[in-house]
Amino acid sequence: MRIDSSFNHKNYLIKLLLTLFFSLIAFRLLFFHSLPTLFDSPLTDKTTVSSELQIPPQKSSLSELPLDPLQNEEDEASPTDMGKCDYFNGDWVPNPLGPIYTNETCDLIESHQNCLKNGRPDREFLYWKWAPRDCELPIFDPLRFLNMMRGKVWALIGDSISRNHVQSLLCSLSKVEKAVLVYHDEGYKSKSWHFPSYNFSMSVIWSPFLVEAAIFEDINGVSSSEVELYLDKLDRKWTDQYLSFDYIIISTGKWFVKSAIYHEADTILGCHGCSENKNLTELGFDFAYRKTLKNVLNFIVSSNHKGLILFRTSTPDHFENGEWFSGGTCNRTAPIKEGEVEIKDLLRILREIELEEFKKAASKASKKGVNLKLADFVPLSLLRPDGHPGPYRQFQPFAKDNTAKVQTDCLHWCLPGPIDSWNDIIMEMVVNG
Repeated sequence: MRIDSSFNHKNYLIKLLLTLFFSLIAFRLLFFHSLPTLFDSPLTDKTTVSSELQIPPQKSSLSELPLDPLQNEEDEASPTDMGKCDYFNGDWVPNPLGPIYTNETCDLIESHQNCLKNGRPDREFLYWKWAPRDCELPIFDPLRFLNMMRGKVWALIGDSISRNHVQSLLCSLSKVEKAVLVYHDEGYKSKSWHFPSYNFSMSVIWSPFLVEAAIFEDINGVSSSEVELYLDKLDRKWTDQYLSFDYIIISTGKWFVKSAIYHEADTILGCHGCSENKNLTELGFDFAYRKTLKNVLNFIVSSNHKGLILFRTSTPDHFENGEWFSGGTCNRTAPIKEGEVEIKDLLRILREIELEEFKKAASKASKKGVNLKLADFVPLSLLRPDGHPGPYRQFQPFAKDNTAKVQTDCLHWCLPGPIDSWNDIIMEMVVNG
């Protein structure tokens, strides 16, 4: 019998096609069965990160601080989810290059923060930089900053920490051009400088309460009477100039702990820490602080300001074994790690109010086109108990007696020092609008 060769050829092709078809089906089933194993792990990690962002701000350990202090709603995106850097979540890492200026290259450092000139013996605290965990943070570039700020006006509004910060900025910029002092008030607390080559101006405005206040104290901060605070009247020292500033860093905080009598609508509401013979209702400093911040932020939101406003949270002190008035000290010489220190009750209360009131204001600001941002330096500052003047707020405090008891400063920052890293973050916030 003769077999048709064409039939054999067709039969062979049919068998080959069927073999390929069933092989593909087997491969498809095997591959897609393995998909859950491949993708469950990243999904789990993302869920974990999201849940960590819900940690409330009232926790007292730094490790328990919220990564995004404004993240309270499950349907809100975190900074990481939005592809933005969380500059305030990171670590202090060694920086062998050290600061970009020294107390010898900058003559704008006030004596109380000039730690090296005053005899502080250690230098390790100078060789660290702040490193966010999810992005690169360049060191502050004074030339780039000045070129960006041609024809602009900056203002830092607040208390002595704002003065501390403006010195840091001016010293960093002095590597390119030295600022010219063009104004100061009688007590040299409010000042303005100009950079002629860049037509750039920078001011610091002394307004520790941001509202009108009558303060009765001497040069050492000793009060002779309660502060008179007018909670519904913003301090015109800054409000009258507000719209003339292109960039603003505004803050307040610890001054509200002082004994004070509170006024509103030309009526005395009560007080905080006032003497019993005043016969006034004790309202607590948190009452006045919340009212003040609400009024300040409402002014900002409704101001139609076209520049950038940074609201800076209160900064921590690092007094140990007491407070400034009871022998507290800060003798550490290196940064600490998360969990090694707890947020003091005072800072926790101030911070809670700040974050709550800022969140309300930020929602309104975004709708009105006001560029209001949060500069929350608490997480990085809390880890630097080594960065304060301590006893070296005065010149050579132990020159005559190694065991001398002297006033220590564990609130302000040595210059140069950790506060310079604030400028790295501010630079990026400005660049990224």
